[in-house]
Amino acid sequence: MTSLALFVSTFVLVFALGLQSLNVNGRHYAAAFFTSFAIGASNLVLFKLAPDAGGMDIVAFMIGGPLGIITSMWAHPRLIRVMHRKK
Repeated sequence: MTSLALFVSTFVLVFALGLQSLNVNGRHYAAAFFTSFAIGASNLVLFKLAPDAGGMDIVAFMIGGPLGIITSMWAHPRLIRVMHRKK
């Protein structure tokens, strides 16, 4: 269960950091504001779980980041399009 939590929290953290970077560069203020909450929540989980990580936990932690960043690069333009349609 810890491995899954580390994978998900790392994935969400890096996903949110990727979105945050794209939001800031694109001057999407509201999106950048809300993305910060996902970054903070993911960091809290990592700070709790990472100090006790072993074997599979470390593998899960290391895989979450690369998958998170490429997913955020794919998702960002789609999320921004959806946000702009709602206005």
